[in-house]
Amino acid sequence: MIASRLAKRLQYYDLSSYAQYYQLIKQAEYKHEFQVMVDILTTNETYFFREPQHFEFLRDQVLKPWQGDHFKAWSAASSSGEEAYSLAIVLAETLGNKHWDVLGSDISTRMLDKAGNGVYLMDRLENMDKKLLDKYCLRGVRSQEGFFWINEKLRRRTRFEQINLVKPLSPALKQNFDVIFLRNVLIYFDQETKKAVASRVAETLKPGGYFFISHSENLHQITDHLKMVTPSIFIKK
Repeated sequence: MIASRLAKRLQYYDLSSYAQYYQLIKQAEYKHEFQVMVDILTTNETYFFREPQHFEFLRDQVLKPWQGDHFKAWSAASSSGEEAYSLAIVLAETLGNKHWDVLGSDISTRMLDKAGNGVYLMDRLENMDKKLLDKYCLRGVRSQEGFFWINEKLRRRTRFEQINLVKPLSPALKQNFDVIFLRNVLIYFDQETKKAVASRVAETLKPGGYFFISHSENLHQITDHLKMVTPSIFIKK
């Protein structure tokens, strides 16, 4: 997969081996190429309200009893933004005009640009209730038919930022979030990297905050900072 995805970059620079490409991206004058490589290699499988049970739990078990001043959610691997905007829709529906916002982050600048634009194909909506589509999205017409836009109200409350989860996080994020979605990320890392990433991200949760991973993942022997509530959903001790 890696060889296939990078083959065109070797052709672009007229290189004969991946070792030569590796040496190239380490050179200061080609630092932009490193981000090109990241954008090419990242897997971006996502859609609105993926694993809908998580959003139901968030709505019923977390948001409805919430009594705080400012609710903050983080989609820590938001790809092109569908997960972050799904969180925003649930928060808007449940908390209304209370003080809340969503951070979406990814390592791919290409995906972050798409997320910031908030424009998607209609086929990304198989799990979205039609009432929510009509309330929070604008359908394209004529030349834009088949697309929809996230409305301005949601986009004002949802920001996107490039964050590399395997590097130290900004101290400003520590104990900052009520909910974090870190789904379909840990499966790509070895055990030691899983531990480091999970611990680092968990530090940004407020005590009593909730941590969501994919149903295909687990945190067994990964971190002691989180207690399982139900498979794939944890609470910070």
